[in-house]
Amino acid sequence: MALNIADLFEHAVDAVPDAPAVQVGERTVTFAGLEADSNRLAHFLASRGIGAGDHVGLYAKNSIEHVIALLAILKVRAVAINVNYRYVAGELDYIFDNADLKGLVLDRVYSDLVAEVSPKHEKLQTFVVLPDPIEVDDASDVSPFGGVLLSDALEGQSAERDFGERSPDDIHIIYTGGTTGYPKGVMWRHEDFWRVLGGGIDFMTGEPLEEYDQSKKAAEGNSLVTLPLSPLMHGGAQASLLMHLFAGQVTILEPKFDPVRTWELVDKHQVQMLFMTGDAMARPLIEAYEAGDYSGQTLFAIASSAAIFSKSVKERWMARFPNAVFTDSIGSSETGFQGTGLQDASALSTDGPVVSIPKTTAIIADDGTILDPATDIGKIGRTARAGNVPVGYYKDPEKSARTFVEIDGVRYSIPGDYARIEEGNRITLLGRGSNCINTGGEKVYPEEVEQAIKAHPSVYDTLVVGLPDDKYGQTVAAVVQPREGETVELEELRTFLRSHISGYKLPRFLTLVDQIPRNATGKAQYPKAKDLAIAAQTAGTAQTSDSTAVPNGANV
Repeated sequence: MALNIADLFEHAVDAVPDAPAVQVGERTVTFAGLEADSNRLAHFLASRGIGAGDHVGLYAKNSIEHVIALLAILKVRAVAINVNYRYVAGELDYIFDNADLKGLVLDRVYSDLVAEVSPKHEKLQTFVVLPDPIEVDDASDVSPFGGVLLSDALEGQSAERDFGERSPDDIHIIYTGGTTGYPKGVMWRHEDFWRVLGGGIDFMTGEPLEEYDQSKKAAEGNSLVTLPLSPLMHGGAQASLLMHLFAGQVTILEPKFDPVRTWELVDKHQVQMLFMTGDAMARPLIEAYEAGDYSGQTLFAIASSAAIFSKSVKERWMARFPNAVFTDSIGSSETGFQGTGLQDASALSTDGPVVSIPKTTAIIADDGTILDPATDIGKIGRTARAGNVPVGYYKDPEKSARTFVEIDGVRYSIPGDYARIEEGNRITLLGRGSNCINTGGEKVYPEEVEQAIKAHPSVYDTLVVGLPDDKYGQTVAAVVQPREGETVELEELRTFLRSHISGYKLPRFLTLVDQIPRNATGKAQYPKAKDLAIAAQTAGTAQTSDSTAVPNGANV
């Protein structure tokens, strides 16, 4: 029983070889077709000396070729390293070095950057170049770094599956930038990754699956049409793809997020499951839906994770799709799924996602004690996961020791998200502790304030950060992207917010920007937002409140 990602995909190939596996644009590839080309590329990689434990970067947008490359890397027991395709030269240089890349698969349009950066990295000798899914006519020169076009790499290679035995202990790495700092590689055993991110545990019952359970279900012919909207270079989208490949289901991918295009795909292909990243996708999607002429009523499952899906935006979605099931999922690259909540339109929270938690999720107080979800109602602590957890961060034992902690003989992953215990074995996710604002001893979670601000009719997007304050240590500052053609005034915003949040949580500084800093997956970039707020404060362009929010919530 291998319980290896490559084996689990191959089980699905054997169960439903002629079923559609991945669709991009007008192209569809079957499971057998995906298997044949990934085998050919795997043999090419092996011919270049890439094998078990070697690291190969994936620097590409969503495409069928991206999926082929991912599977090929896994088939030879190498480690696929997700590379953000928005990186500039300095960031590429960092990840090429930190991840110890031996090979790189890239979209051709990135050739100039790779030619600039790759000579600094002696280990990096193999380059496979994919046709760009957007700039299809790009003919960038790949010769400076010895790039091999995918078509040439596949030429003459065997399509046979003859790679030998694999191990559940093989390592799968997801590089995560999170909301702060440099990206870090989270190392998962293949079996653990499958258990918590690939469907290897029944999400409803918490029971572990057997190796062939997903492929057996696929053979029964109950396939779903799924549409994950995030780039595959994001761990959540990659996990979604793999989970549905294991189950023999078709995944529709797009190389670029486009709200109008999304609704066209939903109606054309009768999409049933939609995966998105909070308001960054949910808001433009619902606005495009409301402005257009779409049905979308084949959607029965609409899921959000990795970013705030605010109450005001959820209400708009639920009004348009009354028969769909809405879920909020919480977790991180360090934990996998920690809880999922079915959203009830009559009881939406403005504090954060409210989810039911499995037995593997614990809430740990700041003093290190494990809180009891049955009796510690209302208490706040850090979310943690036991059971199938990562090995650690690649080449970072200090961070590993801080995040992966043993308590009373149990090993936990504790990435730093805070949550409040609710009744009924549920929690409300409050936000990452590293972003928490301490003002006069009171803790303010930015996500809660952001949810309240997003309900304002003139606000399109926002991030909230803490700025230094001589009296209270920190003060709350909002960076706001107004709706097109509108503006936002701080005092009017504060008046609006008083009915939603306590006085000490009200922003005292407001910076208006053309666009909120987020990465390609919609994740908030808090350091960049803080830089914008500080720059505006220094330049005197930030709006400043005359009121002072004091810790007890009263305003003076």
